[in-house]
Amino acid sequence: MNTPQSSSANDTRLSGRLLVVDDERVALRNLEHVLKKEGHEVTATTSGANALGLLEKQHFDLVLTDLKMDKIDGMQVLRRSRELVPDAEVIMITGHATLDSAVEAMRDGAFHYIAKPYRLDEVRQVVAEALEKVRLKRENQALRDQLDGFQGRVRIITQDARMQKLLEMARQVAPTGCNIMITGESGTGKELFARYLHEHGGRPDGRFVAVNCGAFNEELLANELFGHEKGAFTGATGKPGLIETANGGTLFLDEVTEMSTAMQVKLLRVIQEREVLRLGGTEPVKVDIRVCSASNRDVPDLVKSGRFRQDLYFRLNVVNLHIPPLSERRDDIPLLAYHFLNKCSALMRKDVREIDLQVLELLKTYDFPGNVRELENIIERAVALSSGHELEPGHLPDDLRELSLRTFRKKEGRMPTLEEQEHDYIQWVLKETNSNQTLAAQILGIDRVSLWRKLKRYETEND
Repeated sequence: MNTPQSSSANDTRLSGRLLVVDDERVALRNLEHVLKKEGHEVTATTSGANALGLLEKQHFDLVLTDLKMDKIDGMQVLRRSRELVPDAEVIMITGHATLDSAVEAMRDGAFHYIAKPYRLDEVRQVVAEALEKVRLKRENQALRDQLDGFQGRVRIITQDARMQKLLEMARQVAPTGCNIMITGESGTGKELFARYLHEHGGRPDGRFVAVNCGAFNEELLANELFGHEKGAFTGATGKPGLIETANGGTLFLDEVTEMSTAMQVKLLRVIQEREVLRLGGTEPVKVDIRVCSASNRDVPDLVKSGRFRQDLYFRLNVVNLHIPPLSERRDDIPLLAYHFLNKCSALMRKDVREIDLQVLELLKTYDFPGNVRELENIIERAVALSSGHELEPGHLPDDLRELSLRTFRKKEGRMPTLEEQEHDYIQWVLKETNSNQTLAAQILGIDRVSLWRKLKRYETEND
């Protein structure tokens, strides 16, 4: 499909390759002229037979065909185009409109049914909507194809440039064995990144051991990490800790900033001396581990306030990988949605293969305060509710369908200014009103001139 072209100040439409079929020459030429003016590449023919020949030789984005034609009619063109170019759309145009013919055309896969005489604005709008559907279908197919190309046991699904750079850095530092701190909001996939580092770390026989430091009090965490000797406390039979278990591999400390100060001191000694002393023990055990740690908090701020030891921070944060929130990499949303669809469908033994285009658009607009984890939960819920082959808007939570949940979040690690929030809100309102500035100004409670001035100021600041 060709690049988008603007047909008006507030309306950007996609241009495409169109096949127009009508045995009325005057109607055919008029429609061809109108569509070419819209920027489309148009091939026109008065014969259904010629249309079938063209479909076999060329690739079209959209077919507009008359229904009643000699020998090869519009229904035959429709059915053959669905076979030859399944990702293209077909619009049926006829001067013999009946309910039965409309139902038959839509059942056989027509995108729309237009009765003659038609309004040119109606044709322009339907063509634009059909081309948008074609674009989304091809984009979704490309996402599915891309998913098939991900290799390795640990799959980080992304097409975002920032995430690609993070993965490149992870692959580069993984073989070095240095300690790595992974930061980012909850639900962004910090443990998955740690497993990715372990897989690419050149220690195929080593274990990956994960522990959530915020899930235990100080005493229990010490026992989990360091283990204990027989008789260390009443009933103790002796057990190695998770640090020993991870020997030769990777120890992942999730929410490491939730450790007490005393535990931080003990961990620092393990990292510096490369040995661990079990509770109740007298002889330290040598360990060779890489430590990956993670936190959803502002760690430098915790260091400044004295709540996290600076020397431990330096030991853990040899390399920092900061994972951006899902709201800052919206192009990943459809890709991840299909990944979770495949995963959940297999687990639930369902045959759900597709995601409705409206569902994908709603997901791409949503803010995802819970990040990737929330997206997975949404898709899991939708698959559970689905009884067919496709996820539909009705399978989504109510607040997401209504897009009523908007969140405030940091921008690149800092709190956004009021002006930045205003800019984002104005852009959202414009998108919801299809760039209708008059309607947007009414919703915003300002006059159209004030809105125009704000938009011009944003343009100047971005130049």
